[in-house]
Amino acid sequence: MTRTLRVAAALIVLLLGAAVAAVLWSGVRSLDAPLKLTAPMRFKVPPGVSFAHVATELATQGIVAGPRAWILYARWKGLAPAVKAGEYEIQPGSTPRELLMKMVNGQVLLHSFTIVDGWRVQDMLDALRRNPDIVSTLPEQTAPAVLGAIMTKLGAPGTDAEGQFLPETYRFPGGTTDIDLLHQAHTALVRELDSAWRDRDPDLPLRNANELLIMASIVQKESGLPQELSKIAGLYLHRVKLGMRLQADPTVIYGLGEQYDGDIHSVDLRTDGPYNTYTRTGLPPTPIALAGAAVIRATARPEKTDAIYFVASTKGDGSHIFSATLEQHNAAVAAYVAHQRKAAQESSR
Repeated sequence: MTRTLRVAAALIVLLLGAAVAAVLWSGVRSLDAPLKLTAPMRFKVPPGVSFAHVATELATQGIVAGPRAWILYARWKGLAPAVKAGEYEIQPGSTPRELLMKMVNGQVLLHSFTIVDGWRVQDMLDALRRNPDIVSTLPEQTAPAVLGAIMTKLGAPGTDAEGQFLPETYRFPGGTTDIDLLHQAHTALVRELDSAWRDRDPDLPLRNANELLIMASIVQKESGLPQELSKIAGLYLHRVKLGMRLQADPTVIYGLGEQYDGDIHSVDLRTDGPYNTYTRTGLPPTPIALAGAAVIRATARPEKTDAIYFVASTKGDGSHIFSATLEQHNAAVAAYVAHQRKAAQESSR
């Protein structure tokens, strides 16, 4: 080979090397270039698919500019097989390298579902069905047999479903079923209730944790003010100690079910039934609502009080006036009625 040919061959090798280096450098740079997104997007990695499939799909959608370099990098680092299935939220400004690590670490998108304090179990089940991120597996009709089957699936056969789920916000990945979420909420309730029962006031006139939950559900429906919870609990438990009837309107309303028209009538208070605490002494047979952790704790350690009556105050803030005697209570009721009449007259002018 002549000297001229040797020089030409060397130049070609240099040029090819430079071209390869440029391609490699471009590929490396693409790993840290922001993805082509202007708004957050959700992307699902199906179970069993290869990382090459994931990269190709994102490239097809115009999100990733250099899928080949991304795939080679993932294989070189041994990360390709570690990508986890699930739903991911990709943020604008994130890079392919960051997205890869997100999928390797399984940082899937978490949805949320809130169980509201004071809901009945039926309210909760209706909300579960309306949530598009929760996979529905339960029948639309929640007859007693269905509710019983739910509790059996949750490991509590024979337990009435009312009150058995703790109100709070639960976070969960896509694909979670309604029964999965109910299991979380029931487990949380059992844990909270057991803890409160262990830490209860030793003078609590209740026989077991279930009675604590029933009483807490009544307190839950009587007031939404945190500062009043332990006092209302103390009042009802004082009635229990005295052998008085609870005379709690929320239990009557619960017993009426769909017959409740928004008002409690005198006939409702006189009609006997398992939830009518005006005609029966003691607790109703089951909780009447989903009681929150704060209410359960307040009921387990109630405020000591000699009050046995209470009525809404005239402040309009949801607070109550507590009385130890019937005379005091009648005076508080009269003041409240007069206030309501005056407010009605002023609003009609």
